[in-house]
Amino acid sequence: MSPARFSHARASFVGLFLTLSSLGALAQTPGPEVPPKPPVPPAPPVPGQEGQRMPIPDDLVGDEHVREEFGVNQFTTPSIRKLFEMLDGLGKLSYDALKRPINRQTPSDRVLVSLGLGTLIADGFLIVQCEKVEAMEDVGRALIKYAKVLGTGSRMNRHTQSLFEHSIEGHWDKLRTELAFTQADVEAEMVQLRDVDIAHLVSLGGWLRAFEIATRSVADNYTPEKTLRLTRKDIAQYYLDSLENLSPRLQANTALAALREGFKTIVPLMDVPEDKPLTVEQVKALSEQAAKLAAVVTNAMKS
Repeated sequence: MSPARFSHARASFVGLFLTLSSLGALAQTPGPEVPPKPPVPPAPPVPGQEGQRMPIPDDLVGDEHVREEFGVNQFTTPSIRKLFEMLDGLGKLSYDALKRPINRQTPSDRVLVSLGLGTLIADGFLIVQCEKVEAMEDVGRALIKYAKVLGTGSRMNRHTQSLFEHSIEGHWDKLRTELAFTQADVEAEMVQLRDVDIAHLVSLGGWLRAFEIATRSVADNYTPEKTLRLTRKDIAQYYLDSLENLSPRLQANTALAALREGFKTIVPLMDVPEDKPLTVEQVKALSEQAAKLAAVVTNAMKS
């Protein structure tokens, strides 16, 4: 990064920090700082009252999710960081081809906010993958707004300054870690609030965006070897199972119903032998369906 660009970026982010600090000061009553309480997992569900979830694919359980409070159980969700690490073998990603406009307005539907928060975290990983420091500010601001709607704004604010500082300095590995922590903190808060379904939707939103990026990238730069990273039927089946086992309160949600039907279409497209590459036509079909699934969330985030 040139010195002039670096100085401009630093000045921009310093202004953002001051603004966030001022808002925080106005919103809080002065008093001694109390450290956040560790999350308390809810009691296990009563047999027969909740559908059994499929186990998370082993390579999607991030270290940040294997916490002493939870262990690896039905309350842990797949790590968006691990989902995005699957893209490492796709080569250099084209940010200009894969980026999307970031609208800071939040949907009115809490389900779409949850899915959208996961999408934004995945957008953050795309920025890290492509090392686009100038794009992090819009994603960071949107993350704060979405987290606030879910009631996790205080946890998100703990990571915001580090997120921007690491992007300015080009500390890309630290940025990955910070983004992973944002998901882990949202999950912990949702577990405390006995809203475990929302934690799963955040992870789902991250997968939808990551898979859209992966399939689009392979379709644009096809090689047979790259396609082997797209045929993870176990991941798609896990999320379909999660959608079908949501609480009755969420089953009738229009967006989730559309995603369920979309997954029923996309799972068969991924049902191929693990060592058999996809053809160009198969990748294009998978990319088109992935874009439709992601659009259920991203279109709602534009309004």
